[in-house]
Amino acid sequence: MSEPAETIYLDAVLTPNRSLSERGFAIGMAIVAVVFFLTGLMFWSMGAAPILGFLGLDMLAIWLAFRLSFRKLREETHITVTARQIRLQHTDTKGRLKVAEVPTAFARVELDEPLTQASWLRIEHGRTAWVIGRFLTVEERKSFAAALRNALRAARAERLPA
Repeated sequence: MSEPAETIYLDAVLTPNRSLSERGFAIGMAIVAVVFFLTGLMFWSMGAAPILGFLGLDMLAIWLAFRLSFRKLREETHITVTARQIRLQHTDTKGRLKVAEVPTAFARVELDEPLTQASWLRIEHGRTAWVIGRFLTVEERKSFAAALRNALRAARAERLPA
């Protein structure tokens, strides 16, 4: 006979906010290309042909900046809270996976006060701390910290019934 499934109190995946879709990026780059091309033609007709090269470099810089920004969107943190443990799985921008398991009995959720953009949301165990959700907004950190604390409280209540 198999063991009953463990109750999951929180199962969340944190990902960076995406402000521009791939389609939006393509449309934006097409608009930049058309504007730069028309501007380049205007300068070329006035005899300033080297400007075309500089506009091309500008367009390459814009494309590269967006590509680097999109690479950061690959970051992901998966947090699962059960009665026994908090499991953290973090995938960085290069696809490397880091896993940590913290017993719920000794875990703490800390959020730096006063809340600012530099306030870190941490799960602490002893002298070890895992910073999570660096890419979240201040309000999202506050909200997620409350949800995480509630899940931790419920998980401890299952382990240590009154």
